Parts: sequence; C-alpha cells; structure tokens
Amino acid sequence: RGKALQPLFKMSYSCSKVGDPRPGHPYKGGNFCAFLPENTEGMKIAELLKRAFECGLTFQIKSCNGEERVTWGPIPHKTSWDGGKARNGYPDAQYLHEVGTVL
Repeated sequence: RGKALQPLFKMSYSCSKVGDPRPGHPYKGGNFCAFLPENTEGMKIAELLKRAFECGLTFQIKSCNGEERVTWGPIPHKTSWDGGKARNGYPDAQYLHEVGTVL
C-alpha cells in the first residue's frame, strides 16, 4: 500500500445557517477520515480537496430521524483502504480521475 495521506476532518456541534435543512437549529458533528495515495496525483487531489473544504463543498447537513447531522457532501471520498469501489475503498483505478473531474 505504501504511505498514504489521511485527511481528517472534525466537525463539532454548531448551529445551521440559511440554506441548511432547518436554519437556526443545532446539528451534530463527527469525525471524518479519507485516504489518498501519497504520490503526485494524490497530492494534487489533496490540494483540490482542501480548496473544496475551504469553500464549504466537502460536507452537508442532513436531517435524520429529527436530528440534523453533518454528512459527506457530493464529492466522493475514499474512507477505507480496502473493500473496493463498492465500499468507498481501494482498489479503484478510476478514483483519482473521477474525483479530479468532480473537483
């Protein structure tokens, strides 16, 4: 597998804003971890993911059983080193190309 980048996002409790499912209501955060290969293409994607995060595109707030919580947004992330594409993991030969296109 080699070395891997592991972006870790920590989202705490906060209050939603206009455009969220229930503006002004609190939402539950969480820890989110994603994996990228430590190579030239992986580093390029890491920079794009950083910019997407700074623009508020990485996560979204969804209502689940009457509770608002932070979830992954529309940008695909690899949350496991194994399991293949079906389990958001590797191997997935097209992932870096696909996420690069989305970003």
